[in-house]
Amino acid sequence: MRICIINGPNLNEIGTREPEIYGTLTFQSAMDSWANDYPDIQLELFQSNHEGAIIDHIQLRKQEVSAFIINAGAYSHTSIAISDALRSVDKPIIEVHLSNIFKREEFRHKSLIAPLAEACIVGMGMQGYKMAIKYLLEKI
Repeated sequence: MRICIINGPNLNEIGTREPEIYGTLTFQSAMDSWANDYPDIQLELFQSNHEGAIIDHIQLRKQEVSAFIINAGAYSHTSIAISDALRSVDKPIIEVHLSNIFKREEFRHKSLIAPLAEACIVGMGMQGYKMAIKYLLEKI
């Protein structure tokens, strides 16, 4: 099984950016831990601060992966284009947000990705990604 984790803008700064909201664990540390926890699956991480690069990656990988876990960051609330790219995916999609978007600014309360996702995990920090992986392992 191959799972593609896509992270949007500013998520490359996790571990140092606003640790009171996002924590201090880096994605690389988390990925190393998940690889040890799930040695039989391939996890690939893609991060971009650019909307078009995220769309290109979805289109490029949609035939080759078993599922997507996506945290499009601020694009979750604004990008019709990323939402449209995900509409062409016939694999499970799980939306993850490190923080509880419903406790933040009102513009973050609506996700354009959520209607396309099998599940949305918010406010669980990095644990949300691990929960998504576990869910996908049971589902696929």
